[in-house]
Amino acid sequence: MEPLIETMVVGPLDVNCYIVGCKTHGKAVVIDPGDNSKGIIDFIKTKGFELVYIVNTHAHADHVGANGKIKDKSGVQILIHKGDSDFLISEANKEMAVFYGVNPSPPADRLLADGDVIEICPDIILKVIHTPGHSPGGICLSFNNFLFTGDTLFAGSIGRSDLPGGSYSTLINSIKNRLMVLDDTVSVFPGHGPSSTIGDEKRYNPFLIERDDQIPY
Repeated sequence: MEPLIETMVVGPLDVNCYIVGCKTHGKAVVIDPGDNSKGIIDFIKTKGFELVYIVNTHAHADHVGANGKIKDKSGVQILIHKGDSDFLISEANKEMAVFYGVNPSPPADRLLADGDVIEICPDIILKVIHTPGHSPGGICLSFNNFLFTGDTLFAGSIGRSDLPGGSYSTLINSIKNRLMVLDDTVSVFPGHGPSSTIGDEKRYNPFLIERDDQIPY
């Protein structure tokens, strides 16, 4: 059964926050609630869903700014990859939150690893794909023909690798070895900007197209 996927653009950096709802069982997960906790909670209530998890694709403040308020309202756990768990509550990330005008996040309740699964309901089970490079604990979330890529992969672009803990070569390897092996028909829902498909990124993304003059990674 097709899930409900709602995209809410939130915060000063226009983060794509995704609400993925299971219509059959009335459960939902929120991915990267960077801001606008009220709008997110109101949408979930309006649709009659029960929120079961908050999942962060990585720890940067623009993606986690509504973690605390949503957790306070719903009581659900915050999930993040273990590689980003320390940075989530670091002073540097708190300073970033202040700069962006969002709230710092509380600590994560559950630490994820590559290959873990997050069960929203029997019909929606997200698989964790560890894709470091933008951050050490960056992840993508795969479900059927849907892929939520955070700041790893964008339509026609890739995430920054010049922030602390980032690595360009690691990011490219993550994308090529973990994401480009997926079926061309997989829909890509990135952390910023429009959606895409794996096939389109293979064909048109300038960072992924092999060229004779390309710098070796």
